[in-house]
Amino acid sequence: PLLSEALSTYLRLKGEGKNKIFVRAANRSIKYVIELLGDLPIDVYSSKDASKFRDYLLDRGLLISSVKRIFSSIRSIINLSITEEGISCINAFSKTYMPESNNVEIRKPIPIKDIKHIQVLCREYDDDLRWLIALLSDTGMRLGEGVGLLKSDIYLNSDIPHIRLIPHPWRRLKTRGSERYIPLVGASLWACKRILEYNNESIYAFPRYTSSKECNTNSASASLNKWLKEKLINDYVIHGFRHSFRDRLRAIECPSEIIDQLGGWSLRSVGQSYGRGYDIKIIYSWLTKINQ
Repeated sequence: PLLSEALSTYLRLKGEGKNKIFVRAANRSIKYVIELLGDLPIDVYSSKDASKFRDYLLDRGLLISSVKRIFSSIRSIINLSITEEGISCINAFSKTYMPESNNVEIRKPIPIKDIKHIQVLCREYDDDLRWLIALLSDTGMRLGEGVGLLKSDIYLNSDIPHIRLIPHPWRRLKTRGSERYIPLVGASLWACKRILEYNNESIYAFPRYTSSKECNTNSASASLNKWLKEKLINDYVIHGFRHSFRDRLRAIECPSEIIDQLGGWSLRSVGQSYGRGYDIKIIYSWLTKINQ
């Protein structure tokens, strides 16, 4: 089969139930190959072609991490057709050498004075985009975790107001440790109050970006980063709040296991996976200190 036909097979067999991002990524990866090398039978591409394609992507200014993701997508698409069609050939994109990640984009943590400034602006603007920023700023959640929340994931009437972060059909969680309880303090508590006070009939915390079919984090990221760029002198992105959240907890000498549990970061040792983790009261006691 031609590469374009392999793509069609892949989307027909694996695209069922997947969101638009999955489909768009597969289409884009194959489009890049066809632009440079042409739409050829999958057994015609050579390892030299794959190396040429790698250099083509790097010359376009893509990060090595992005190039690796594109190659991973292409490998999966071709491998599926090889298996389905019973073809005896080598996937030319399977063993392409990748240089060291010397062009990784570094996401800078946002200084506390800028976080406070943004939090003040969020209260002044008082709309759903600013609620989302405020929510992320004092919880350390990933953007997708916040965007994909249901209103019923927010518990304000508990002894300790908190979010119960669980996976949903429209938004998976990144790691096993990502499912967690997050106490609400400061700007995040204010944001959740506004979300629940907002008079609409949607079950979603951010219906602008979330539906039963998808959680559009790319659109949210573009809008929020644009606003941050307008309001801050330096170029910070929304993910910078998550980096800052870890630094703020370090600054108060919070134990690393509590930091990992709060942020849903992967566990770094076997011992950390034992037991049920820290009680929410202990986590809350540390979290209240980051705004003192």
